Amino acid sequence: MKASRAVQEKLLALQQLDSDLLQIKHKSITLPVAKLFEEVSKELAGKRDLLVAAKTERDDIKHELSRAEIDVEQVVSRIERDEKRLSSGQGAPKELEQLQHELGSLAKRRAELEEVELEIMVRIESVDMRIKELESNCKELESQQSELAVKKQGELSDLDLTSKKTSEARSALVPSIDADLFSLYEKIRLSADGIGAAKLSGNQCLGCNLTLNAADLARIKALADDEVVRCEECRRILIRLD
Repeated sequence: MKASRAVQEKLLALQQLDSDLLQIKHKSITLPVAKLFEEVSKELAGKRDLLVAAKTERDDIKHELSRAEIDVEQVVSRIERDEKRLSSGQGAPKELEQLQHELGSLAKRRAELEEVELEIMVRIESVDMRIKELESNCKELESQQSELAVKKQGELSDLDLTSKKTSEARSALVPSIDADLFSLYEKIRLSADGIGAAKLSGNQCLGCNLTLNAADLARIKALADDEVVRCEECRRILIRLD
């Protein structure tokens, strides 16, 4: 295949544009701000799950407290009723003695239930503190997430604009390259990590960074300027510059 030196050199310009497009794509995928946004979003989701669990736990404990309060009220009501009967003095001595004994048992039961009630209230207080802390964490993470989202979108928009301008420059350059040469370049580029043409620097191919042996180098130097040369190692198009 033959192509003028000027046209071959345009392949290097085209290759640079294609390499720029690859770099832009890589940057858009590996943006540090995007990674940080994902990390914050993941942490926020975790905190929200913990917050939901804590609120559910608090509701369950409150139901437990309600049952404990009812138990205490029932015992208190029975104590009041027995105390009234005892203070009235009505009834046989044995019955009054039984009431006295029952009041002692009820007082002990009341103390036990109130202790349970107090423990439940302490647990509610502990969960409330945890909920308050989680709500604060979520609020802070939501703020970070919003800031990072704006920054991420801004950087992606800049990259999209650069990509668009680079693609436009590529489209403008392609028509000036022979169709057959461009077709060969595209075929190589799509199968060789995005590099279809590379400069020959001294005795080194900058596509695969391997050194050509003396025989290959001598053969290449002997070829006409319009002869399209390919690297014997990576098969990319070699562009010879003065």
